[in-house]
Amino acid sequence: MSETLHSLTDLIERASSRRFLEVTPPEDLGLADHQAFPFLALVGQTEMKLALLLTLINPKIDGVLLIGPRGTGKTTAVRGLVDLLPEVPRSRCPYGCLPEDIEIGGQDAVCPDCARKYGEGESLTYLDRVRLIELPLNAKIENVVGGLDERAAIHNRLRLNRGILARAHRNLLYVDEVNLLSDDIVNAILDAAAQGNYTVQRGPLSATYRSRFVLIGSMNPEEGQLRPQIFDRFGLRVVVRGLDNSLERMQAYRCSIAYRTNPRQFIQVYAEMTQKAQEEIQTARDLLPDVTITPQAEDAGLRMIHQLQIASLRAEITLFEAARAYAVADSRTEVQPEDVNAVAQMALRQRRSSFMQGYFENQSREEDELQNIIRSSNNLTVEKKGRTRRSSKSKTKKPTKASHADNSKTS
Repeated sequence: MSETLHSLTDLIERASSRRFLEVTPPEDLGLADHQAFPFLALVGQTEMKLALLLTLINPKIDGVLLIGPRGTGKTTAVRGLVDLLPEVPRSRCPYGCLPEDIEIGGQDAVCPDCARKYGEGESLTYLDRVRLIELPLNAKIENVVGGLDERAAIHNRLRLNRGILARAHRNLLYVDEVNLLSDDIVNAILDAAAQGNYTVQRGPLSATYRSRFVLIGSMNPEEGQLRPQIFDRFGLRVVVRGLDNSLERMQAYRCSIAYRTNPRQFIQVYAEMTQKAQEEIQTARDLLPDVTITPQAEDAGLRMIHQLQIASLRAEITLFEAARAYAVADSRTEVQPEDVNAVAQMALRQRRSSFMQGYFENQSREEDELQNIIRSSNNLTVEKKGRTRRSSKSKTKKPTKASHADNSKTS
């Protein structure tokens, strides 16, 4: 009998508490078939799992950064999302034309072929699963943004191949060890994330690719820090720690052994719950446009950001969009202060900059000094004008008695 679920968070808690089943090794056929560890089989790490699920529901959260030591399940959790990914409408046109382009900009906003199809009532899109695109740590810039097709070059042809960033359009882009990326690749990711597209120029060839993706990164702070420019691009920040509870650690060990022994049988244990979770995510994603934020929730969020003295406006975007996803995950269409509080740590963590705070304090002292100098200068100017007026009045000659007498004689 299927279990009754009240919310997506309830599903996470029930799945995490499920005990593994004894499994037997399968027959070895020598075939390679990667089976991802079930996301719902992860033990503990509630905040990490919640952050990833909220990002699937609402891409406007702008991704997740997982920060923690090795062996805490960061990469396993991200790769486990493959069976939970929702469906999105994709364009049938090579230029990426969508119905909303016509609704916003008219038929001139799409190519002539799509304008004709739209007028005839044909569909411009089809439903397709979101994909998880991984960016390898050893990837070259040509692999990331695209480059010349070597096979075509052999036949004296020039053709560009799409890069990883172009394939990540409307998908999840996962970067493991994101803090170890080279500067040129980081710059390419930043440019694509900021603009939603990027241009590749290779000799006489040039192409502009769409590249709107949800960025997910993981890093071990022991191995180096992350550049502030790309750190700010991650909406939610999760500090992943090791499991403290000995029972949870033992359960994680047993699940790991069961998965390694027979991945298919272990995955089948969580197949029903995984299917339910995927449906919940799809339903929440479809309902998301109807979710509104109450004034009380707005006040609660803005008050926290003001008290933390966060300068970046991305704090409000991430906080309120994550709260909308949290509310709709529980099938509610109004965000309350409790929803804001539930996601505040993930959304506002590590957004303050001690350097910028010191910079602004020094700048404030300089501004005060400049204002004092300006006020002193204004006071001196006023005093000089006053002395000038008094001296000009004193120089004005008064009529003498003789002059009065002469005037009387003349009259």
